[in-house]
Amino acid sequence: MALPDFLVIGAPKTGTTALHSALARHPSLFMSAVKEPKFFLSDGPPPARGGPGDALTFKEHVWRRAEYEALFDNAPPGALKGESTPFYLYDRDAQRRIRTLLPHAKLIVILRDPVERAHSNWTHLWSAGLEPVGDVVRACAEEARRVAAGWSAFWHYVGLGRYGEQLEHLFGLFPRESVLLFRYRDLVDEPVATLDRICGFLGVEEGLITEVPRENVTAHPDPTLRHQTLSRVLRVGATVGHHLPGSLAARLTEPLEKALQDRGRPRRPLSREERQALIPRFEDDVALLERVTGEVFGDWLGPRDKSGGLMGDRPAGQRQARNGRPRLR
Repeated sequence: MALPDFLVIGAPKTGTTALHSALARHPSLFMSAVKEPKFFLSDGPPPARGGPGDALTFKEHVWRRAEYEALFDNAPPGALKGESTPFYLYDRDAQRRIRTLLPHAKLIVILRDPVERAHSNWTHLWSAGLEPVGDVVRACAEEARRVAAGWSAFWHYVGLGRYGEQLEHLFGLFPRESVLLFRYRDLVDEPVATLDRICGFLGVEEGLITEVPRENVTAHPDPTLRHQTLSRVLRVGATVGHHLPGSLAARLTEPLEKALQDRGRPRRPLSREERQALIPRFEDDVALLERVTGEVFGDWLGPRDKSGGLMGDRPAGQRQARNGRPRLR
């Protein structure tokens, strides 16, 4: 069977696109041409409706078993096969489906400061013209209503960052030695060492990939009348596109997405006030994450200093295990 040997399962906005591209350069690894097939997110066809733009995204799901296996048909003999769908970690049913079909798979998890991850997620959808709320704190306050209305997981800004709950469930299905866990900052600050750690975990030669390409960088347009107008038009176009074939729907919305990104500045950092407003949404889960992993993540609950770094954050390589237990890597 042409099924993957390993999966990059989470989380969204933690560099999974860049990591997928980097791993594809290793001669002993074969990464699916479709970076995010989302196969394990459903037992059959994905939902027909959701939040703004979800219907078009659902059309991209590779949900038929034969089509999913075809993604790995061209793998060279002996190469390990992999794919990257960062929503698998969040989706408990997806975790169970993976356990049923791929019980011996190796799983790669990247964790990012959950407040920063939520802000990056919100910026992505705001920049794309799909997020109707122009304030990340207010958008997070809308989450329960959006979940109840069936909006897809990418709109779950808070839920996606509650890693303690997700990993507690995952470790009930897979042995910990099957899971490689590291921080997003490791990939950014120590890319070569982190790539070697991943290769060692997968059992392929280290030292053959030495950089992580810059991928999936989101612009941050100002909330001008132009942006508001184009966003409304795009959301209408995405709704209409639900009734069109996939390629035609893309041709309808892609020019608007490009126009929205035009003149956009790099993503602006969270203000101190925004960060302080969002931290309480993650405090209990960070405590759970520390219990589940035996690592210290309390630096995620602190404010940022003037340079943009987290006050009290330890330099890479100097973070110690909690209570003397070995770090999960």
